[in-house]
Amino acid sequence: YQRRVHGMSTGTGWLMFWNWVNQSHNAMVNYFNRNATSPTSNATLFASYCGAVGSAVTVAFGLSQLVRRRCSPEQATKYLRFVAFPSSIVASCANCYIVRRPETSIGISLMDSEGNTVADGALSPTAATKAVKETVTSRALLQLPVFFLPPLVMTLPITTRALARSPGLALPLSTFVTMLSFGFGLPATIAVFPQTGSIAARQLEPRFRQLSDKQGAPLATLYYNKGL
Repeated sequence: YQRRVHGMSTGTGWLMFWNWVNQSHNAMVNYFNRNATSPTSNATLFASYCGAVGSAVTVAFGLSQLVRRRCSPEQATKYLRFVAFPSSIVASCANCYIVRRPETSIGISLMDSEGNTVADGALSPTAATKAVKETVTSRALLQLPVFFLPPLVMTLPITTRALARSPGLALPLSTFVTMLSFGFGLPATIAVFPQTGSIAARQLEPRFRQLSDKQGAPLATLYYNKGL
């Protein structure tokens, strides 16, 4: 029975399935936290989903399988410690970028400092590109606390002594620390770039460079909803 359960949890089919579940969840999170002023057709959404999940699963799963097949078990165990972190960054960033890539060609709306939409709701691909880049960067930064804090906590002397006395605590403790790292790491990395981003008008398309506020003063800086 134990061998059967182990096989179900580590077999290629199950690993592919859980990678698909994870990346599908990531794709939905990225989609529902986008800037909704950029319209997306169902066909574009489906293509983005397939591209995001396909590329992310290929990177996250394919690279680890390549290491396992090309290296001895001892070498694979050693190399996978280094492969997991960069592959997770690439998979997460690829997922986010591909899902939100349509925004960079369609554009997003801009606001003044009071939150009023400017230029009659005209869309700016330049602002959208900046917003997507910031979001993708935050996805990369999120991997840092998730990958580095749990090993750090689990190797502290007080932790190793406690686990030596009660080995059964290893799994629940590591799970708790990982969840805690994600719980604190997610808002921290998202906050690196404010949800309401700013961009100089001179960096935008010509239609946004000569705008004025209600008092007639030029709008040197415009704002956008970055999304999460």
